[in-house]
Formats: sequence, C-alpha cells, structure tokens
Amino acid sequence: MLVIGSGASGLAAALSAERAGARVALATKGSIQSCNSAKAQGGIQAALGPDDSPERHAQDIWTSSHETADMRLVEVLASEAPSAIHWLEELGVAFDRENGGYRLARCGGASAKRLLQVGDRTGHAITAALRDAVESSSVAVHPRSPLVSLEPGENGWRARCGERTLEATTVVLAAGGRCYAEARERGELSTNHPGATGEVTRLALELGAEARDLDALQYHPNGGAWPPTMQGYSIPETTRAYGAVLLNADGEEFCDSLAPRDVVSQAIFDEVAKGKGVETPDGRPAVWLDTTRIPVRDAERSLPYMLRRYRAGGIDPLREKILTYPVLHYQNGGLVIDTDAETTLEGLYACGEIAGGTHGRNRMMGNSLLECVVYGRRAGKAAAEKAKG
Repeated sequence: MLVIGSGASGLAAALSAERAGARVALATKGSIQSCNSAKAQGGIQAALGPDDSPERHAQDIWTSSHETADMRLVEVLASEAPSAIHWLEELGVAFDRENGGYRLARCGGASAKRLLQVGDRTGHAITAALRDAVESSSVAVHPRSPLVSLEPGENGWRARCGERTLEATTVVLAAGGRCYAEARERGELSTNHPGATGEVTRLALELGAEARDLDALQYHPNGGAWPPTMQGYSIPETTRAYGAVLLNADGEEFCDSLAPRDVVSQAIFDEVAKGKGVETPDGRPAVWLDTTRIPVRDAERSLPYMLRRYRAGGIDPLREKILTYPVLHYQNGGLVIDTDAETTLEGLYACGEIAGGTHGRNRMMGNSLLECVVYGRRAGKAAAEKAKG
C-alpha cells in the first residue's frame, strides 16, 4: 500500500499499516520532516479529566461545527481519543503532567479541560515520535516525490510520485490542505507550510471522489501582527486558556475569548470594521491580546517557544500586550470519508486535513492533531487489511 504525505496523519497511517502486516511505501512532496503538523503548538484534545467524557467531547465538536459535522466521524474521534493519547505515549510523547495526572487546559469551544500539551511544541513532539517509529520500521520512505498523477491500475492504483511510478493495492491520501496557496491568491498571511497547496485533493476530485465543505476555510483568530518577524505566526490559543483576553483600541473586552475559533475571528473582524481596532506600525489592522494577565508560571511552562520568539523580536508578552489579527489557517472541508477513512472510491483512503466531515464547517483547536492520529491509524489499518485481502 502507498501513503501520500509525511505529516502526523500520513506517519500514523504508514506505521499502523506496517504493524498490521502490510508492505508500505510513503511518498512526500518535500523532506519527511516537512509538514504542517509539526507547526501545531496548541495541543491535542482527549476526555481524560475526572469531569469529562467522550460523549461530552463529541457534543462540543458538534456544537462548535454549528451542527454540520458528520456525527459518525465525531463519535469515533472522541471515543478513540484516550487510546490515541496512550498510543502516542508508547511511542515516546511525554505530555505535560502535574499532581500525578495530566496537565489539562480548557480550549475555545470546550466545556471542560481536556487539552493536553507538550509545552507549546505539541505538534513537533508528536510528529518527531511518529517519524522515529516510521524510520525504525520497514516502511519505504520516498522524500521529494510529490504525487503528480494517480489512476486505477491493474491491481489497485498506479501513482506517479516525482520520478517514480509506484503500484499499490490501496492508497492513503494524507497530503493536507491548501491554505498556503489560498492565502497567496488572496494576498493574505497564512500559518501554513509552503507545501499546503491542495493539488492532491484536486487529483482525487478528478478521479471522481466526493468532497464536502471545500469552501469552509478557517482563520486562526490569533495571528501575529507585529513585529514583522511574527506576522503569520499562530499565537497559541492556549494564551487565552491561561488568562489572556482580547481588547479593542479602548481597552475593552469585546468577545468571549474562549468561544469557538470562527466566533472569535469574526468578532475581531467586526471590531476592526467598527473602527475600534488598532493599527500596527506598518499599517495593518489588529486588536490587542492582553497576555500580561497570564501567570508567569503557566507562561514559562506552557508557552516557552512563543515567549522566546517574541522576546527575540523585542517584545515581552508578560510585560506588554501584543498585536493580533486572524490569519488563514486550516481547510475544514475535504474528501468525504467513512469511519474507516475510505473515500467514495474503493481502495482510496484519506485522513488528516485533506478529509472532510469530522469538524463540519468549523474546527475546534486541539482536534486536528487528534484527527491525524485517530483517522491515520484507522486508514492505515483498514487499507492494510484490504491490501492483504
């Protein structure tokens, strides 16, 4: 079987398939380290707190999606979240702990504390552990081999990946979304890796695969707006979980800082449109994120990377407010999948950002890394079983 993409979902799929007994190849556009998953800072959700449950997690996803998500996919995501965390721990991911248990934070749209973190480099920690496991396995990795064409073959699929032609009984598409390319077309900033250009989705659509919600692109509410070195940087939303609030030019709170992403982003757009925004020194729109309200202990433990980056730019977020504005971040929609991550084309699977339905038209933070692991594992196992069968 063949996996396209080396982000968290592709790595999880390849590893799961190899452990299920399949002969696996993984092809990726750039180096195996190049992906959006490693840039994810905020954390990963799982109902592990004493006052939480998978059912409550699922309800929060459904509500945050504005009741547009595929509830079958939502229930799988929430119910398998705890086992996904334990699987990652087996691979070496060391989530932050305190008082003998996990250190959990409440994120936007959540009704309970269920966000696990590895400082503010959670995506980096997860992809590093998955990559180490893949590189120690029998998976054949083909870096710098972008998917150029995909067509039905004699015994499954024929894929042209760079200069290579690969034959596979089943294929897992884990190539991410298109937000980098979309931002360039719009003249906007994006948090995405330059590889997020969406051509793999287009290839699948040309083959006849069904998609949903492709117009539902998501803004990260807290993009860095100043200094220039931070423009396009995704300020961790956990800043707000630990006490930061959004303020307009008059120093007034104008929204619930822990509302779902689309609600917070729209509130910022609206406040600026009303003339209550702040202008950056280079003339860009912004509002204030008052990070001075974050306890020093929480910031130093959970936001060290952010602190280092801002301080290197001459700003200490614990002593002064920072300027922020929404930035294009995530493709909510994608290829239609079932609970095994199979698309509407037999033998073609999709997981991670390239797949649609799990988040509906609006994703909660912390669920993208979770989706990568849960549906990456499911796609890999199901594709391996079909390939062997």
